[in-house]
Amino acid sequence: MALARLRRGESGMNYWPGFVDALSTLILSIIFLLTVFVVVQFYLQQEVQGKDTALQRLNTQITQLTQILSMEKLKGADLENRLGALQASLARVQNDRDKLKGQYDAAAAAEAAAQGKLSELSGRLQGEQENSAKAFSQIELLNQQVAALREQLATLSTALDVSEKKNKESQAHITDLGKQLNVALAEHVQELSSYRSDFFGKLREVLGNRPDIRIVGDRFVLQSEIFFDTGRADLKPEGRGELDKVAVAVIGLESQIPPEIAWVLRVDGHTDVRPIAGQFGQFKSNWDLSAARAISVVRYLIDKGVQPNHLLAAGFGEFQPIDTGTTEDAFRRNRRIEFKLTER
Repeated sequence: MALARLRRGESGMNYWPGFVDALSTLILSIIFLLTVFVVVQFYLQQEVQGKDTALQRLNTQITQLTQILSMEKLKGADLENRLGALQASLARVQNDRDKLKGQYDAAAAAEAAAQGKLSELSGRLQGEQENSAKAFSQIELLNQQVAALREQLATLSTALDVSEKKNKESQAHITDLGKQLNVALAEHVQELSSYRSDFFGKLREVLGNRPDIRIVGDRFVLQSEIFFDTGRADLKPEGRGELDKVAVAVIGLESQIPPEIAWVLRVDGHTDVRPIAGQFGQFKSNWDLSAARAISVVRYLIDKGVQPNHLLAAGFGEFQPIDTGTTEDAFRRNRRIEFKLTER
């Protein structure tokens, strides 16, 4: 290197020796590094081979442990199944034990109840035995009473035969009385019918042969227009005049009919079928109007001296028409006051 410097000194600036030295140093360093790398790689290879061997041993151990663990898991599952079966068996055994305990308790309660019942039955049996003794004594007494009743029954049977004979005689007498009563009633009815005919004849005489007054069967019929305005139950003046004649005829009839004949003059009010509710305000229905008109006639006859016990007011509304037509003439015929002499 000194020679190189001398040469550089001789020739000026000669850089080549420096590059050679640097290159030599670099090569030596690389060789050193390669040597170290080779040595390290050798040791690493040895170490890696050792690690591979250890890893293989570990893998082998892991495989063995995995197999052992699988076997243990299978054993554990089997043990769990056995444990579950044992627990189910234990539950069944406990349930059976509870049932047996309940049955035992029920049997004990039943036994106690049976003991109580037995005691009660024993007491009742003793009472029944006492009652049986009393019953036997009563039966003996009843036998004696039955014997006495038989004797009385024989006496009553004899009396009954006598009573039946009398009863037959009484029935015959009652039959005769019934026949006589029927004859008397028929005579009374016939007599009342004759009075009715006389009464209607007298009414016909006092009222005159008017077309709005007629006899229908056993009834004397007068049109309502003679006595009342439409929808009213107050007697009109001309209606009062006609009723005065009826009152005279009834008072005369009261003096003719014997007191033993129970009779009554029934005054019937009738209307037509057309509704009256809401038209005149005073009456809610034709029935109310017909009854009010009949009552007005009865009150007037009483005021004129007719005995109240011989009068009866009845309202029939539109429910007993004598003409079922729908003409104005049919409606007029159905609006009427009827007098009927009948038994009370």
